[in-house]
Formats: sequence, structure tokens, C-alpha cells
Amino acid sequence: MLEVRGIDAGYGPVQVLRGLSLSARPGEITCLLGRNGAGKTTTMKVIMGLLPLKAGRITLDGADIGSLPAHEVPRRGIGYIPQGRRLFSELTVAQNLEIGMRTRRSPPQVLDRVLELFPRLADRMGQRAETLSGGEQQMLATARALCLEPRVLLLDEPTEGLQPSMIEAIRQVVIRMKAEGVAILLVEQRLDAVLSAADRVVFIENGRARETVDAADLRADPAVLKRYLGV
Repeated sequence: MLEVRGIDAGYGPVQVLRGLSLSARPGEITCLLGRNGAGKTTTMKVIMGLLPLKAGRITLDGADIGSLPAHEVPRRGIGYIPQGRRLFSELTVAQNLEIGMRTRRSPPQVLDRVLELFPRLADRMGQRAETLSGGEQQMLATARALCLEPRVLLLDEPTEGLQPSMIEAIRQVVIRMKAEGVAILLVEQRLDAVLSAADRVVFIENGRARETVDAADLRADPAVLKRYLGV
């Protein structure tokens, strides 16, 4: 289980997160919801070691990972699909996937399995990432993270700008990872996708986790959404 306890973080002198706590459990989808600027993406970056932790603790199955350099965090089994995908645009599909494979020295069968999940990528292995459609780039970013055989998967706005068929393809892969016991932490603004797939929702406001709600309760009574999101 991924646990975040009382973390402070930000950008230089600007503090964004203030004593934020949350957890992501195996076989569950935990969604982070909040208005723009609430600290959702910052939370992801701190977990991945891309921003320094100023206070608090981050653990994975009890082991402290909050002080690890950024390149070591994926080696512990945390896959990250950032907002904007952040692919190596001039490299081919195959080369982007190879980077994911090398991170934890995954065996060849892992790549075979990933390409079974994303057969469209199997037809584009020699194509540069920058020439893919937006949906295909999102598939590649997700596939690269899955090449780590992650225990935890962080997804930041995975459906942003995608057409419905691509959104559903990504959604089905996320649901499959959940069924296989992966702990999933998801930032998503599409409330229909959140409420249909999530197990728990953490509402972030001004850098603090204000409330954690079972998604089933939100589906039955969405009034709390108005309180935090104004929708």
C-alpha cells in the first residue's frame, strides 16, 4: 500500500501541500478531486520524487520512499503517467517502451502482455512517438508505465483531450490493473469516469486532503461534489 502522511511540498518558496495525507490500496482506485490549483498534480510529483518533500512521510508497503531520488522511485514499482504524457517524442514506440522495460529489468513477456493490452501500438513499433495521435500517445504513456509491472499506478488526467473510444480503451486497462491488484491513484476531471470506476475519492482543497469518501456514497448522494467542486 502507498501511504502519504502529513506531507508539505511546493515550488521554491511557494508552499502548495500542507500536511496532506492519503493512501492507495492494492486492488482499489483512489481518485483525487479538487479545483484547479488545489495540489493534485503536485501530490503526484512529490510521490515520484520530482519535487522535494519538505515535511511528512511517503511509504510503499512500509518502506520509506520519500527521500529517494526520482530515478529510484519507479524501480520500487511505481508507474507514472503524467499530465501531457511526457513521451520521448523523437524516439519510436519501441524505444519508449524499452525505457520502461529497462527501469526494472522486466522480462520480455511483460512487453508481450503490454502489447496485448494495446494492440494498436504493436502495429506502430517503428513509428516516432511525435507522429502518433493524441489517443495513441496516451496509450503509449500508459503502456510504458505498465512495462514496470507496477505495484502502484499514478495517472494524472489520462482522458484529457481524448475521443470517447480512446477514453474507454484507457478506462478498461485501468480497471484490469485494479482487478490484478494494482493500487491506482487517479487525478481526473471527468466526473462520470471517476464515479463509475473509483472506490474512494479524496477531496483536496488548498493543499490539504479535506475529506475521503467512498465512491458508492457519492454515486448515491453527489451533494459533496458541490461543496468542493461547485458542480
